[in-house]
Amino acid sequence: MGRRIFLPPRRRLTAFGALGLLGLAAVAPALRAQTFDATTLRQPTELSMPMRIHAGDDPAFARSDFDDSNWTRFDPTWSLKGVFPDQRPSVVWYRLHVKVAPDETGLALEEWNISSAFEIYVNGEKLITAGNVSPFVPHTFQARLMKRIPDEAIAAGSLVIAMRVHVSELEWVNSNPGFYATNAILGQETALGDHIWLKVIGDNALPWFTELVEFGLGMVAISLFLAQRHQREYLWIFLMTLCVALQLPLTLYQLFHNVPTGWEYVATPLEIANIVFTTLMYFALLRIRFGRWIQVLLAAASAGLLISMMGTVRGVGSWLATILTMVPLLVIIAGVIPVLLILHMRRGNREAGILLIPALISSVEIYIELGSFILAQIPAFAEAAVRFQKWYFNYTVGPFRVQFRNVADCLFVLSLAIIIVLRSTRISRQQAFIESEIEAAREVQRVILPDQIETVPGFTVESIYEPAQQVGGDFFQVLPALEGGLLVVVGDVTGKGMPAAMLVSVLVGATRGVAEYTADPAELLSNLNERLVGRAAGGFSTALVAHISVHGLVRIANAGHLWPYLDGREVELPGELPLGVKGGARYQTTEFQIPAGSRLTFYSDGIVEAQNQSGEMLGFERSRELSTQPVKAIVEAARKFGQQDDMTVIAISRDRAVASAA
Repeated sequence: MGRRIFLPPRRRLTAFGALGLLGLAAVAPALRAQTFDATTLRQPTELSMPMRIHAGDDPAFARSDFDDSNWTRFDPTWSLKGVFPDQRPSVVWYRLHVKVAPDETGLALEEWNISSAFEIYVNGEKLITAGNVSPFVPHTFQARLMKRIPDEAIAAGSLVIAMRVHVSELEWVNSNPGFYATNAILGQETALGDHIWLKVIGDNALPWFTELVEFGLGMVAISLFLAQRHQREYLWIFLMTLCVALQLPLTLYQLFHNVPTGWEYVATPLEIANIVFTTLMYFALLRIRFGRWIQVLLAAASAGLLISMMGTVRGVGSWLATILTMVPLLVIIAGVIPVLLILHMRRGNREAGILLIPALISSVEIYIELGSFILAQIPAFAEAAVRFQKWYFNYTVGPFRVQFRNVADCLFVLSLAIIIVLRSTRISRQQAFIESEIEAAREVQRVILPDQIETVPGFTVESIYEPAQQVGGDFFQVLPALEGGLLVVVGDVTGKGMPAAMLVSVLVGATRGVAEYTADPAELLSNLNERLVGRAAGGFSTALVAHISVHGLVRIANAGHLWPYLDGREVELPGELPLGVKGGARYQTTEFQIPAGSRLTFYSDGIVEAQNQSGEMLGFERSRELSTQPVKAIVEAARKFGQQDDMTVIAISRDRAVASAA
């Protein structure tokens, strides 16, 4: 499922004891305490040698001359629980005597992961600290800290490293509370600096790669969502990756700085949001309704994280409480989502199959962590469980630490990337097909909509058609009529694109067919109406048919279209239903005379409804004033005003000379 809804490393420590590294001893046997000889130190060395420990708190314990001979001998490769099987002291002191060469310089101490509050002293002087031991103020403790040991302390020839460690109630839940052998390293400052960078890069190389890919994926996802608002999964992917990106500055800062656990109040809400968006993403991808049951489960998971956060901030908790607060989240991650993916994969959902692999790896990883954590709380299995944790959580390939959860994170992000690529490929193919269909429709329109009007004696015809898209919904025909007249048909189909283009083809073909046996406008509209009823899928078309005789008599019928203009004046016509609205419709015919030298202009509504940037339309008054201008000037004026729709203009002028002869 990916790290997005996994517990972050700082919480894994308290939740499953994941950073407990070596065996748990029932009782710590007496060991021979000795001074560590660092005079021949050649490389950074872990402070894993026997030392002295004592429960309780006294500032004198930090002094180099303090007598610790009666303290308990302790091997830091064992668990503190073996020394205090029945106690849970809140403060434990550790002391180690180190012999050094007096003339040596540049020695430093590296610390990592001791506890949420500690102090390290060298010869009584405080060197490294995190949080506050008393009164207890916890800090995070995953940062790798390094401080140089003062040369004057080394000149004495011996060092006493004293560690004052607060072991909180929550840290006692872990397999190895307090100081452990890998928590401190002594060496040359330069070598320790190199060691820190090597560990930081080795531990984080795979997570950093995952987050880099994830950032790019989030940018692609939001771009896709803006273009396809109905694909909500793209929005959830972006918001999911945004939550991770917002946590990144804190995550990077904590690599080298321990911060107050109160910062959890910032990180935890982002983790909760991440869980919600990730779950929403899965449900959107699988096309599952986000029902009440998953909402309740998410609310319970969020409440569990909030309770866990409060325990982390205060340093309190128990192993049972830790598990109980995580149960709802674990049910979602390792139960609900893998099951849903399996079910939908079996139903043929390829995307579910792609996401199933990282989801299963994540689920198995959770079951392993939870099982080993529970076994570590049982004395009979504790030692074996912690040995397993040592191997499981510290598997390396060269300098790189590889964990199943990081592998699952990477596969999760790559799976989403594969899904987006496959979708994009499919959409590209569909787009290519649609473009070929549109091109075919444009070719059809080039054929059915006249580029040139046949010359009819006695009339001058101008026409222009400009679609708003590649294919439009306007149509017109100017055909020679019987006995030397003209038949003009102009209309506008609702909608745009391919559906409108197909209806235009139907209407133009029907117009030409009907015009072969009748030039009566009302009859022609009735025929077109019957052809369109039942074919428009809820749409309709306006239309206007005019027959102009050689003597200038105009017989015109209207089906919801704009009125024409005669010499700049509107010709009023009865209102009728558009084509395709109702079967059996009948249309009225209006007659008037077009004088010699006069001009009759027809518009589609794209002229009148041209709209500028402020939302103002060209309107009827300006359209009327433009109607006496050449058709190209009319269309150009409307385009400059702001074209919103297809635009068609036809102008019929009656020649004076031919009219006089007639």
